[in-house]
Amino acid sequence: MSIQIRLSGLSFCILNRSTNTIEFIKHVLLDKKATPFELLNELRNTVDSNTELQQTFDSIICIYQNELSCLVPNDLFDENNKADYLKFNAKILKTDYISHDNLPTINSTNVYVPLVNINNYIFETYGSFDYKHASTILLETLLQIAPNTTDRTLYINVNQSSFEIICLKNKELHFYNTFEYITKEDFIYYILFTLEQLKLNPETIKLNLIGNIKKEDELYNIVYKYVRFVEFLKPNYKYTFNHNLSNSNNNFTLLNSFS
Repeated sequence: MSIQIRLSGLSFCILNRSTNTIEFIKHVLLDKKATPFELLNELRNTVDSNTELQQTFDSIICIYQNELSCLVPNDLFDENNKADYLKFNAKILKTDYISHDNLPTINSTNVYVPLVNINNYIFETYGSFDYKHASTILLETLLQIAPNTTDRTLYINVNQSSFEIICLKNKELHFYNTFEYITKEDFIYYILFTLEQLKLNPETIKLNLIGNIKKEDELYNIVYKYVRFVEFLKPNYKYTFNHNLSNSNNNFTLLNSFS
């Protein structure tokens, strides 16, 4: 099972490895950002009210999706200084536990803040489990599937109130950042600002959309208004899906979390 944790909601996905089938996907969306305490209550209530989540699982991965993360080149990374990397671009507390993921494909380390109370609950409920930051899975997946081309390609992964922009070239990472948005104007502002900073032409750059966005959405419409080549990244999962489940890009990180 894969559990995606964010302050605005929860997502669950169950893979039956015997049949290689995705059997269960569930999203819990919250009206506003929850505190870690409120989120734990939501997680506990969701598990208690869904028999599918009360099984014994061979493995569990917890995915943390938040802005409290930072990529550090391995040459500069020192495990004793993890808080120092984060404090320049995120507000952290002295009591925060800081973890990290290794990204060998880009010779970097992803430093981030998981939620200790959530980790404790998952361990008490299911036993041992793994956890990663959502951006680790996102970057690893895109670096695997990206075309080996000298042209730079932009990927935008849309979440409920934030989105990531990733720029790749020759299967190498050239840019990654997370932005929060409320309106569609916020959304397009950060995209156009990033294009300007990277000296990318909106008339020629290829922009791939994934995540919580559809063609009829206002977010898509405003992107397509300012960027000529906009496409939805076509999912190519190695699983089959129960007839009532979707393999849409809305579950991109969740479905790519199974190693």
